[in-house]
Parts: sequence; structure tokens; C-alpha cells
Amino acid sequence: MSLAAEAPTERAETERSETEPTTVGMRATIAVFIIVPFLAVLAAIPVALLGWLSWVDVALFFLFWAISGFGITVGYHRHFTHRSFKAPSWVSVALAVAGSYAVEGSVGQWVADHRKHHKFSDAPGDPHSPWRFGTTKKALAKGLLFAHMGWLLEDNNTSIATYAPDIANDPVLAKVSANFRLFVVGTFLIPAILGGLITWSWVGALTALFWAGIVRVAVVHHTTWSINSICHVFGTRPFVSRDKSTNVAWLAIPSFGESWHNLHHVEPTSARHGALKGQFDMSAEVIRVMERAKLVYDVRWPKPERLATKLVDPAMTSRLRGYSA
Repeated sequence: MSLAAEAPTERAETERSETEPTTVGMRATIAVFIIVPFLAVLAAIPVALLGWLSWVDVALFFLFWAISGFGITVGYHRHFTHRSFKAPSWVSVALAVAGSYAVEGSVGQWVADHRKHHKFSDAPGDPHSPWRFGTTKKALAKGLLFAHMGWLLEDNNTSIATYAPDIANDPVLAKVSANFRLFVVGTFLIPAILGGLITWSWVGALTALFWAGIVRVAVVHHTTWSINSICHVFGTRPFVSRDKSTNVAWLAIPSFGESWHNLHHVEPTSARHGALKGQFDMSAEVIRVMERAKLVYDVRWPKPERLATKLVDPAMTSRLRGYSA
């Protein structure tokens, strides 16, 4: 049975009040930003073999991958959605802009979608549960595709007024959110300009646009979307959660620590998702560095004694990491 079939009438009414219509033009734009970067990834190998890949392209790719990737994980996710730490206004703005460079939606829309996901995780109302269509192999295959990117083309958006009023009511963040399209232009134009200036050539500008712009956006997209899909089906569940969130170790590095997803759904406000020894969480390390540099404060680090009560196997208590306040 599908999640939609299980939802009562009152839940359906609630969902309608918590969504906003998506225009045809918006859906078409989203489709373009899904398809074009994906096609660029398919073209990446032949483009590289033709010699259109330089060390400048590689350096710019990793630079903008870090900016946009941490903009999502540290900024959009841990700071704005879950308030895992506080930051001065200029740091918050910088994180919001960096997250916008990932082309995953404005900060207001991203926060609203993710908060709704946590409210209904793997239950009726979840915007992108892979279990939406049922538990058979066919239904789950369909659900994985839906959770990965199909949900982005749905008819309705999550209401920002309902789920992210703090973003909507903050004049500065609301302005960043409203100017999302400008940052989308910047995320492609700035690498191209830098590539052109460094190599002093139009070819350098075009290859930087391809690698550090389009291909990089595709990598960030599919890494983020894999948390929605893969990390709710495959992997391990060391902590007791009310949903099907999992840990997927091989995704930890490319996702900057987001794939330690099981603990995240148990302790959403925690600044660290990888809480067991051996679970490297790059985003948490960035937050730690920012804390020491006095760029962020009131960081919500997990407490081992609290996490110990939520382990499936109490014998794993010895694997919990220690944290300083």
C-alpha cells in the first residue's frame, strides 16, 4: 500500500494548506537544471579525453564544490534548517549565498522542504520518501527515483510561510532568498570569469564553466539527492529512529558527512552527524574550526551520555566519540 493511500482525509487537507502551487514555468526551469548538469556529467569523459581539462579547471571545480557543498551542509542544513549553531549576521548571509550556489533552491524553500521532511519522515506528507509507493521491489525502485529527483517536479512547493517563517521574516535572509536567481547566474559566471582570467583565454573560460560550473553543480545535486533516496533505504541503523533513515559510509566523504543520516534523524539539531568513532564528518569539522575562530557560537555538539540511550545495541556505547562543550 502506498503512503498516499494510507493518508487520512484530514492529513490531505493539512498538506494542501502547507503547500504553494508550482507554476509550469518553474517546473520547466527545474527540469532544465536537473537535465543539463546530468548531460554534462555524461559528456565529462569524452571532453576530458579531448584535452579540455586543465589543472585550473580541477582547482576551480574543487573550490566551488567546497563553497556550494558546505553552503548546503553547514549553511542551509545545519545552520538554517536545524539551528545547530548561531552566527553573526554576515556569516549567516555568507552561508546562505554559498548554499544558493548549489542551485538547489532558495534558502527559504530549501529550509521549508527539509523541515517538512523531518516532520513526516517516511510517512504520509514527506516530500521525498522513497517508501512513498510501497515496499515491493517495483514500488521501491519507483520510490528511489522519486526521492532522488522526481519530487522536485511535483505540482506544489512546501509553504515557506508555514515551515520557514524565521527565514521569511528575516529581512536580510528574505532578500538573499528573493535574489536566488542572481546567485544561480553567479555560480556559473564566476568560475568562467576566473578560468578566463587565469588562463587569459576564452577556452579557459569555457572549460571552467563546464567543469567548475555545470559538472560541479551536477555532483553537488546528486550527492545531496542521494541522502534523500539512498540514505532512507540502504545502510545501517545503529540508533533507534521512528523512520527508515540510515548511515551509508561510502557517501560520507562526497556528502561532507551528511550520509551519517541515522543519527541526524534521531538528533536533528546536533552539529555533528557522525557521532561514532571512525565516522568522519567533514561538515562538523568545518563548524568546529569556525567555532574556534569565533565565527559561530552556541554550537549544539552531541552528548555521548544522551546518545547512549538511543543506541540499538548498548554494547556500541564504547564507540561513541567524546565532545567538549
